[in-house]
Amino acid sequence: MAFSAFATGTAQEQAPRRKSKIALLLLLPGILYLMLFFLVPLVSLVITSFQAPVPYGDIGEFQTAFKWQNYVDVVNTYGEHILRSFGYAILATIFALLFSYPLAYFIGVKARRWPLLQNLMLVLVIAPFFISFLLRTLAWKSILSDESFVISGLKALSLMAPDAHFTGTAAAVVFGLTYNFIPFMTLPLYSNLQQLDTRLLEAGSDLYSTPSKTFFKVTVPLSMTGIVSGVLLTFIPAAGDYINASRDFLGGTGTAMIGNVIESNFLVTLNYPVAAALSIILMAVILVMVTVYVKRSGTEDLL
Repeated sequence: MAFSAFATGTAQEQAPRRKSKIALLLLLPGILYLMLFFLVPLVSLVITSFQAPVPYGDIGEFQTAFKWQNYVDVVNTYGEHILRSFGYAILATIFALLFSYPLAYFIGVKARRWPLLQNLMLVLVIAPFFISFLLRTLAWKSILSDESFVISGLKALSLMAPDAHFTGTAAAVVFGLTYNFIPFMTLPLYSNLQQLDTRLLEAGSDLYSTPSKTFFKVTVPLSMTGIVSGVLLTFIPAAGDYINASRDFLGGTGTAMIGNVIESNFLVTLNYPVAAALSIILMAVILVMVTVYVKRSGTEDLL
């Protein structure tokens, strides 16, 4: 009896160990992938951000150093670009949320009775993904150019000054960011609202709650996970975007974002430490803002 109990206990102890080893083996490819394509480049980026120019060296030649002054110089020189980038990203995220929430609510809740309409609208939301990001932005540059029928029509109706321009302005950049990232906001909201139990909304009506009060007290709290996910998926790439604000697309003088500065320093002036320092600052600020936002929204489980 004693030997049998001992054997049973030993077998039970070995079973979890085997499972943990199997789980570790299954996780190993993912861990190696993250180390190779995330951790190693991140460490390289940090090292590059502290490099100093080689004395009397050619352009683009730098040596390993511990030059904290790179970060001070970057903040002093490009502080305006950093603030502008986050300002544009916040505005684009707010506009995308205001546009996407009613759309996602209609698709996920109201259109449940018409599956064909629901599927059609989902296809229309996803359709932009089948076209290159660059082509979509170039298309809007043509549509919003001074010679386009849209701008010409607005000027003919006296809604714009005759010598006014839309492309090359901050409004055009925010518009481009909002349009390009609307699917990233709509899809998480739809996924969340599709699971919404409409009986809760009916209960609010039965308790003599107004539609607006039911929306803010029932619908919004129940869809908070989708809101947070959509905001993160929109804000993070929008803050680092460098296409919409480029002069070749919707941007102009005075609209450059931090992504444009990184691109210029890395590809044009070959100032790798500045580009790396800006990238580290961008990641750090986004990480802090996202952490605060998620904690304040009460959805810490997303981190």
